[in-house]
Amino acid sequence: MSTAVDDDLWSAIGDPTRRRMVDLLLAAGDGTATSLSEQLPVTRQAIAKHLGVLDRVGLVHATPAGRERRYRVDEAQLARAVAQLASVGQAWDARLRRIKSLAEAIQRAKNERATP
Repeated sequence: MSTAVDDDLWSAIGDPTRRRMVDLLLAAGDGTATSLSEQLPVTRQAIAKHLGVLDRVGLVHATPAGRERRYRVDEAQLARAVAQLASVGQAWDARLRRIKSLAEAIQRAKNERATP
């Protein structure tokens, strides 16, 4: 089964701060820009921008909560991201097996030529 890779999704999740934010939201169930900024070494404004990126790709969804917005991870979109990662990993594993086979074939051919 081939899973198409969503470049926007992987650009969003490729940032270590955003990955940490997703981890924190998953652990807490939800959070605000303020609550996340208390746990990360970046400003609340930077957190808000990162949340905007995650929201645009559907990894989080916001609901109004007074003057702030509470963010929650979209588990279906996260599962889609995990499936994409698994698919990419399988493709690279297959490539590496082919490279290994080619390298072994080259080495065997060299050994056969070197043997009188």
